[in-house]
Amino acid sequence: MRLTPGPAQDVDLDRVDLFDLDLYTDGDPHPVWDALRARSPLHHQVLADGREFWSVTRYEDVCRVLGSHQEFTSERGTVVTHLGVDDVAAGKLMTSPDPPRHTQVRRAIGSRLTARAVAVWEDRIRQAIVRFLQPALDGAVFDPAEQAPLLPAIVTGPLLGIPERDWDDLVQLTAMVTAPSDPHFRQGSEAATLAISHHELVAYVTAWVEQRRAAGRENTSLLDHLMSVHAGEAPMTDEEIALNGYSILLGANVTTPHTVSGTVLALVERPEQFEKAQADPSLVPNLVEEGLRWTSAACNFMRYAVADTRIAGGTVPAGGAVVAWIGSANRDAAQFTDPHSFDITRSGAKRQVAFGFGSHFCIGAPLARMTLRVFFEELLGRCGSIELAGEPEHLRSYFIAGLTHLPVVVQRRRTP
Repeated sequence: MRLTPGPAQDVDLDRVDLFDLDLYTDGDPHPVWDALRARSPLHHQVLADGREFWSVTRYEDVCRVLGSHQEFTSERGTVVTHLGVDDVAAGKLMTSPDPPRHTQVRRAIGSRLTARAVAVWEDRIRQAIVRFLQPALDGAVFDPAEQAPLLPAIVTGPLLGIPERDWDDLVQLTAMVTAPSDPHFRQGSEAATLAISHHELVAYVTAWVEQRRAAGRENTSLLDHLMSVHAGEAPMTDEEIALNGYSILLGANVTTPHTVSGTVLALVERPEQFEKAQADPSLVPNLVEEGLRWTSAACNFMRYAVADTRIAGGTVPAGGAVVAWIGSANRDAAQFTDPHSFDITRSGAKRQVAFGFGSHFCIGAPLARMTLRVFFEELLGRCGSIELAGEPEHLRSYFIAGLTHLPVVVQRRRTP
């Protein structure tokens, strides 16, 4: 998805297709979202196959849809690839139940992912990122968009308990889940790609659990921890363990790489921002928040209206699918001054909703924030400059906003 909007456009709202993959691959969704926020904050669309959904694009409405489970439920599924067909894992995945079940599962798993809990991993993560960046410092063309999908596996693989030999396959499978139409990941039809990836990921975690139990190993990793989790009074079933392990793998692998590459591109296109961050390392945490806002890698989330619900000047009927557009909310001028400018000194950048909002706020946010902070600390400390060495290419997906190619050349930073 293009991150810097092009020239203003006259948008015909009657012809807007928010599921048009070309809009995100080669087009520019930002003028469309701008027009929707201004003129049609609750937008109804019927697809050619008869499926329909309502979209909210303003920041406050997005937060309400994601934050009010009494009005908008997660129980039938939360991702747009399931539109029209209830998610078979709904109610079992941590990402789908409404409170109180969601709270019980989240509390049990989240104890291992608090900011305090993940802080002890910082040195290990820094070492992994230094190794990741080394090829870029050798002077050859380096492609962070192509390489970054492996970064979460390098960082979190040991923490999850995933052996290195499996990283490449798992990265490929998680990409297939979130971008089943992209030619880099598609295997046959979009439906076939989704079916293959879901099956293989769940089967992987199921086999992992069986092997761990047979080995009788101690509870040392996050996936090990799932095997001992009690949600409420009862332990999680094997199916719930497998599905939530799948969800953790998906969350760990999917968004952070695109935040990395999209933020790198923003700094390449704005060398003054790169230099400002180099001159003042204390700006890096805010750079991370602005990068999260700017890239909005998880472009949207879906909910279903519990009853006829008034929102954004209209009504969503009971059972209607509502898509909350994160990428639009994070460019809402009512919340972010000059929202289409990338500014690492922006006041209020942390209000971004890239991690979602409400009870389903991303459980891995502390780990993602730390990974991004360490990445940019090391990048800025080691790189004197970064220049494009070719045209960026965008992921073909309306769910994940990202890059598939970003060839750059890096010059080492001279030490005083």
